[in-house]
Amino acid sequence: MGLFDWFRVDQEPPVPATAAAPTEEEISTALDMMDDKVASSALSSAVVSRVSRITTRLRETLPRMTNTGLTSLEQYSLIATATSYLPQTVGSYVRLPRDWADTRPVDAGRSSLLVLIDQLDLLGETVDKIYDAVLAKDAEALVIHGRFLAEKFAPGRAALPQPQPTAPTPTSPLDLG
Repeated sequence: MGLFDWFRVDQEPPVPATAAAPTEEEISTALDMMDDKVASSALSSAVVSRVSRITTRLRETLPRMTNTGLTSLEQYSLIATATSYLPQTVGSYVRLPRDWADTRPVDAGRSSLLVLIDQLDLLGETVDKIYDAVLAKDAEALVIHGRFLAEKFAPGRAALPQPQPTAPTPTSPLDLG
């Protein structure tokens, strides 16, 4: 680009390149790396179980996200959790010496371990909500298809029979009378 090219007004400004979204294989690799990192870092069982819960739920949710009508924000949240949020959260904690991280207060009297657990719980709740939304859409599709079949093959029977309520069963001797 020459000096006079900077002053030309008939040219479009260059468009910055955007990074492509990670592939399913790259996301899976990131989750595998996270599981390996947690397993090899001698972390508390509270941390290991929370990370495992998150990576398992992400593995269950990610393959379903394109066909379920998730918003782009929900899709982004899933991908970012797998490739960025979870690795950064755990990585920040793992870099600290265990005795210091687990005992010294760093945030409102809480140790780094407690801060990490809170962050992992928040990530887990978020991923669970998105997973529930994905499955609710699948369940809704099943119900709609069932209604279609009922109308198609059982005319005059618009809805499938509803179960009759049953009397509650007593759970203790005090509930009997």
